[in-house]
Amino acid sequence: MQYKLCRFLLLLLVGILSVTGCQTIRSGVEGNRVTHITFWHGVNPPPNRDVLQRLVDKFNQTHPNIQVESLYVGQQDQQMPKILAAVVGNAPPDLLWFNPTITGQLVELGALISVDEMLSKSPIKEEIDPTLYSSMEYQGKLWSVPFATNNVGIFYRPSLFQAAGIKAIPRTWEEFRQVAKQLTRDVDGDGRIDQYGMFLPLGKGEFTVFTWLPFMWSGGGELVSGDGHSAAGVMLPENQSAIAALQFWRNLVEDGSTMLSSPERGYETDPLLSGKVAMQINGPWNLGQLQTTDIDFGVFPLPVHQNPATSIGGENLFFFKTTPERQKAAFKFAEYTMSEEFQTEIALAAGYLPINLKSRESTRYQEFVQKLPQVKVFLEQAKYGRSRPIFPGYNRISDSIGRAVEAVVLGKSSPQAALQASQQRLDLIFK
Repeated sequence: MQYKLCRFLLLLLVGILSVTGCQTIRSGVEGNRVTHITFWHGVNPPPNRDVLQRLVDKFNQTHPNIQVESLYVGQQDQQMPKILAAVVGNAPPDLLWFNPTITGQLVELGALISVDEMLSKSPIKEEIDPTLYSSMEYQGKLWSVPFATNNVGIFYRPSLFQAAGIKAIPRTWEEFRQVAKQLTRDVDGDGRIDQYGMFLPLGKGEFTVFTWLPFMWSGGGELVSGDGHSAAGVMLPENQSAIAALQFWRNLVEDGSTMLSSPERGYETDPLLSGKVAMQINGPWNLGQLQTTDIDFGVFPLPVHQNPATSIGGENLFFFKTTPERQKAAFKFAEYTMSEEFQTEIALAAGYLPINLKSRESTRYQEFVQKLPQVKVFLEQAKYGRSRPIFPGYNRISDSIGRAVEAVVLGKSSPQAALQASQQRLDLIFK
């Protein structure tokens, strides 16, 4: 098995080097005092990618001694094999855009440099939202810097609420369930449902887990029991809040008020835009795209069971071991991405929440918030946000939880049985 894995990674590395080999060689040879660095990312949707490229181009124009090559390498599930192959082949990028859950895995591989020293000397340190440090720290050191932050709420169509006679935003799970039923309608009178109240993600991928975890947290549950900070501390079968959260999603499906997404496509907004669904869990990264449409849309906080909760998302920048000169240049670019200027620009154009406190308080951003009040929901919800674990093995935990969510949503298993099966898989790996 180990031989096959190594052979797979080496073959994959050959494919990567066919695309990035030239830039890797160029990065190692400095000419005319220009340092070339590579930046791998998965920024999506494409309009947001265009915004990022425009800002990278601006950096390159104003920093002639540093040139950043920005490369889109797919969504995060697609990136993982490429990242691991690059590390094994000693050909990593200088900078990687990824969610913080990868931290422990990359630290264990010895692939990263700590950013403690560089960040301690940077004036940008005091401008970073302090709530984001939990996503940067592992084993007493800082291993990344924040690029963008977000959380999830409920996007909805006010016109569909009005047509269904709904006048109040649902605040609790039970209110939400009733509203979803009211919004499920046969609009054209042909005897078939053509508008559903809710859109839920189908699949076991990270987006499903990311959007389900707040429901567990809202019920007072924790993913890791006690003071444990390792995968071995996950105890699912005894987690009554996890059981309740799974049952809540199953209830929405059994009520007939929910449309399930295509497998692993729960983030897509087409059903909401077309009016096939009235509500959907999603994040502020869609605000820029939604502004370009003619549809009405609003946002409200996730419904509460016991406590308000949401998932803190977004991506951090990771610095791979290369050369001192390239590492210094990579941090210079990272300082730019964390600056008030960059954060304001990408927030206005793409809908990300600024990680820079000065950006959030700036006149330009506050004017933007007044024009797009949906942003306020995510800004106000941030104080209830929870980060996913960043210790090694989170990907296995996420996969097991995702399998449980998928089984329950599809009616293949009860919440208790699904969580028990997930725990058995995890015990074989970590205990």
